[in-house]
Amino acid sequence: MSKPEKLIIDGKRLDGRGAQDLRPIKFKAGVLKRADGSCYLEFGGNKVIAAVYGPREVHPRHLQDASRAIVRYRYNMAPFSVEERKRPGPDRRSIEISKVSRESLECVILQEMYPRSAIDIFVEILQADAGTRVAGINAASVALADAGIPMKCLVSACAVGKVDDTLVLDLNKDEDNYGQADLPIAMTPSGDITLCQMDGHLTEDEFRTALEMAMEGCRYIHQLQKQALIEKYGQMVSPPAQEAPAAETAEVKEEIFKEDVEEFKEQEQQEQGGEANE
Repeated sequence: MSKPEKLIIDGKRLDGRGAQDLRPIKFKAGVLKRADGSCYLEFGGNKVIAAVYGPREVHPRHLQDASRAIVRYRYNMAPFSVEERKRPGPDRRSIEISKVSRESLECVILQEMYPRSAIDIFVEILQADAGTRVAGINAASVALADAGIPMKCLVSACAVGKVDDTLVLDLNKDEDNYGQADLPIAMTPSGDITLCQMDGHLTEDEFRTALEMAMEGCRYIHQLQKQALIEKYGQMVSPPAQEAPAAETAEVKEEIFKEDVEEFKEQEQQEQGGEANE
């Protein structure tokens, strides 16, 4: 694929977005029945599924930590996720992304609550379109919450890049391939940064501006993450019943009590009749 002559034309990017616009994002929690927690995410052209298993016993046992749970994170791109078929199995890139992604999440997990156990996170990239590491972190964070893993908070992530000397939020594939810089960021809602990597060159002022843009994007993604969990678990909680007047409540209880007494009497009569026949 040849490099586009311009990546930004008349203030608009090739996909029609402005410099500070995110691609369309869709979360869905609890998509896998056999996982303890799971999440499906569409982030632009990225399609990601994350699954969490545990806490569970660590095997082999010599890997156990007597004071806390260990967190294991596996990032993998499916062979069909890219245009040119990827060779199956782990490579240096996936090992590196697995490491930094694990570190971005384990700092918010209350590991001390589960000594001698493991929390396994699996992230599978079904379709790749730039920004797969931040997409994986976003999906994994929701999957951890779906699994009921005790956490301080969710972690949200997005990337900022420099394209045609302009800072842009959430790089697409062409911008990622041909841009001047790429800065993936993961952070908590309080603003604590759990992941910060950079590929390329930014001035000090550009870095500060890019960081502010990334934080704004992460705040928006955090709202979507919360909404995905509310959509799943909000349906499981019935709305509070309206309190009935005291007299009505007493009457209802009295009627229920009378019905229970009558049912008890009928059962007693049936049992006595059965004994007489015998």
